[in-house]
Amino acid sequence: MITSRLLVYVAVLVLCVIKVSSRDTFIAAVYEHAVKLPNATLVPVSHEEALAVMNQNLDLLEAAITSAANQGAHIIVTPEDGIYGWNFSRETIYPYLEDIPDPGVNWIPCNNPKRFGYTPVQERLSCLAKDNSIYVVANIGDKKPCNASDSQCPLDGRYQYNTDVVFDSQGKLVARYHKHNLFMGENQFNVPKKPEVVTFDTIFGRFGVFTCFDILFYDPAVTLVKDFHVDTIVFPTAWMNVLPHLSAIQFHSAWAMGMGVNFLASNIHHPSKRMTGSGIYAPDSPRAFHYDMKTKEGKLLLSQLDSYTHHPIVVNWTSYASSIKAFPTENQEFTGTAFFDEFTFLELTRVTGNYTVCQKKLCCHLSYKMSEKRTDEVYALGAFDGLHVVEGRYYLQICTLLKCKTAHVTYLWWCS
Repeated sequence: MITSRLLVYVAVLVLCVIKVSSRDTFIAAVYEHAVKLPNATLVPVSHEEALAVMNQNLDLLEAAITSAANQGAHIIVTPEDGIYGWNFSRETIYPYLEDIPDPGVNWIPCNNPKRFGYTPVQERLSCLAKDNSIYVVANIGDKKPCNASDSQCPLDGRYQYNTDVVFDSQGKLVARYHKHNLFMGENQFNVPKKPEVVTFDTIFGRFGVFTCFDILFYDPAVTLVKDFHVDTIVFPTAWMNVLPHLSAIQFHSAWAMGMGVNFLASNIHHPSKRMTGSGIYAPDSPRAFHYDMKTKEGKLLLSQLDSYTHHPIVVNWTSYASSIKAFPTENQEFTGTAFFDEFTFLELTRVTGNYTVCQKKLCCHLSYKMSEKRTDEVYALGAFDGLHVVEGRYYLQICTLLKCKTAHVTYLWWCS
């Protein structure tokens, strides 16, 4: 009898421990950071000068991290290039880099800062996480020595990586991700030999990490969701908005919805380079976002999210799209360019209508109603199915609804 009571007590205790060790919801924060840039990025500087620039940015990040923690946030994401900026060469970025170890070493830089050499940036980020009891996601540079026995070793004898780091609420390094899909102009960094798939587990779900341009490729972005079943993506980015289909807020929100995950996007705030657009996105809707081309200040966003986001697939969208019959139309198709890609378009000629436009295997369907059809405006439904080759190479399938620059479409060449 005593044994039976003991087993019941143990079972209840285990259930209680499980209950308190996980959370159904959490508060996420992202910070759109107005980065302090070095005076010169193509002239070598000392490590002390580089550290001075990084500390200016860390001061701003510290204020955001502290504010987020005081408002109950469990995790905060900060931007790509947010600690030192951009436009470096391999040589000039070097003073800004630190050796970032594999998280398996079980290291809290705030407690043991000299364990892996001189790492003041990691120490400060670790202490910010520990002192505020919050997960901190940041983007810094990693350096790894190599030698002639490695056939891919650069001539300067080191690999340099664009790197995301994650420190947990105790200040421990729990994730390190080397960006795989480098954008044009990132010649200061190396591409890892193979895509890294990086996750970290918390009491409020499983998280995956990737950076900026990675989102346009299968690895590691889709792999994290499809094969590693993450609930939330943390996404440091230095995103330049390009219309019509590479605008940060719409793209990131659509990615979260399409993949069925939470998406925490932290962008640089630098309007002169069209860098703005940060947000906290759930699978069903954006929860908080910020887009500001007018002011120079950063912005902190917070919102509550569900910790676990996986739901059974209700609709097979591929089958659904394939089953739709094309709407008949008397309109003449015409071609036009958007972001250097040649689309097939149909003009919306009526106040209300149902249209289909196809290019290769992609068909786009639209049912719409306008408040009025003005003679000085032209709207067009467009489809593009092909390889994009400007500022990178990646395959796109796009349905878009655009307002044309001119009301006099020739039906021979352009609407852009």
